[in-house]
Amino acid sequence: MPPEFVISVKSDDGEYMVGVTCDGHKRMFGEKLGSLQKEGKVPQGAIHFEGLKPVGTACIKADPDDLIQL
Repeated sequence: MPPEFVISVKSDDGEYMVGVTCDGHKRMFGEKLGSLQKEGKVPQGAIHFEGLKPVGTACIKADPDDLIQL
């Protein structure tokens, strides 16, 4: 499963990127981060999922068939 979301925690002093996940594991990661926040292992704040978009440039080639699969 390709990554579809960047996971971050937005707190009063900034935003911290935690990782990436696919749609199939999004809920599980949200629950785990909430648990880690309660334990004080992850900063308190809103858990945010930002959708990833495929990019192609002159040095990063993107095959049109790959974009359809994403």
